[in-house]
Amino acid sequence: MAKWVAQIDRTERIPEYVSHAFHTAMAGRPGPVVLALPEDMLFADAAVADVPHYKTVRASPAASDMQEIGKLLSKAERPFVILGGFGWTRDSVQAIRAFLEKNHLAAGASFRCQDLLDNRSPSYAGHVGIGVDPNLAQRIKDADLLLVIGARLGEMTSSAYTLFDVPVPRQTLIHVHSGAEELGRVYQGAVLVNSGYPQFVEALGALKLDGAKWRAGTEAARASYLAYIEPKPLPGKLQYGDIVKGLRETLPADAIICNGAGNFATWVHRYYQYRDFRTQLAPTNGSMGYGVPAAIAAKIAEPHRTVVAFAGDGDFLMTGQEMATAMQYGANVIVIVVNNGMYGTIRMHQEREYPSRVSGTELSNPDFAALARAYGAHGETVEETAQFAPALARSMAAGKPALIELRLDPEALTPAMSLSAIRAQSLAKRQG
Repeated sequence: MAKWVAQIDRTERIPEYVSHAFHTAMAGRPGPVVLALPEDMLFADAAVADVPHYKTVRASPAASDMQEIGKLLSKAERPFVILGGFGWTRDSVQAIRAFLEKNHLAAGASFRCQDLLDNRSPSYAGHVGIGVDPNLAQRIKDADLLLVIGARLGEMTSSAYTLFDVPVPRQTLIHVHSGAEELGRVYQGAVLVNSGYPQFVEALGALKLDGAKWRAGTEAARASYLAYIEPKPLPGKLQYGDIVKGLRETLPADAIICNGAGNFATWVHRYYQYRDFRTQLAPTNGSMGYGVPAAIAAKIAEPHRTVVAFAGDGDFLMTGQEMATAMQYGANVIVIVVNNGMYGTIRMHQEREYPSRVSGTELSNPDFAALARAYGAHGETVEETAQFAPALARSMAAGKPALIELRLDPEALTPAMSLSAIRAQSLAKRQG
């Protein structure tokens, strides 16, 4: 779970350990470090000199790698780019966007890394994560070259290892990652580059390519994406997809969107458009309960930005008590609780694998808006689509943390299929 774990045993070595910890945490693929501090270290004194700020270590691509990448890209007829990972900077995401658009290259974002490319860009083709657009998945399968920068190509981004053959993909794979341990871990590549992403993008920008032949394919990918983010009607008076679409048209471009884990998040990933860097906070390891505390931390760090957290009803019940923290520190977040009275993701799997055999997924929920008011926050309940916009306006004007409960029909289990449709499909397969 951590890149390095150590215990400090001598007070005078604290600066050394802390320096090592920061260098390790920030080098290569960033990650956590754990330092154990025994109780006697809390009371001992030591005379030590101040330690300068740590230096972040990032590898750079070799000139020979960039030459080979240039050759492979020039020969490609159907290239596709996947962006992901952590360690990007605002300048580097602006530079990769300029490179993509200049060369008419289509690109997607790996699981919950959608803020690495402005979703309004003509090069943006969608989210390569949970609930991937089938047309986008097929486009990736049909690509003759994949340039993957930062994504680990794990289970979520590879659609459970179905988009690429293991261990040698059908597509020519160029994989760039800041952690050398990720390269070749599952997939062999034609070119594997251990590099920081700003360093790689700077070198990539020097390549001379003729992207005119890719224009039509990229325009088709873009058109498919735009069609996919138009919400489909689902059972019930509240159309969750229309609400998310309305938010992408209402919230400022720098609004920070947070979510936990659950089916409710697939609407956000599909219908919201991330338009600025560092506007998405979401767990790439599927942690329920992540969204509310992440939103509070984001609001404390960026008090002048709008921060919205999406949480399912079961998801919210895991960390909803942090509304007290939001009140204590004046972190005026807006929490949207999507209440369908169940653990939606688990129920979906139950209906797919064991139709009508439901166990342990129904929830007896509180009145979430009343619960928010009990904390001193602003609370709203929305049962119909038309009620949401005024509820949002009141929440944004409340001057304190706010919670909007969306009462979603249990039949609206995914953005594409109802609960009954999933059950009927599964029964038909079994009977067939």
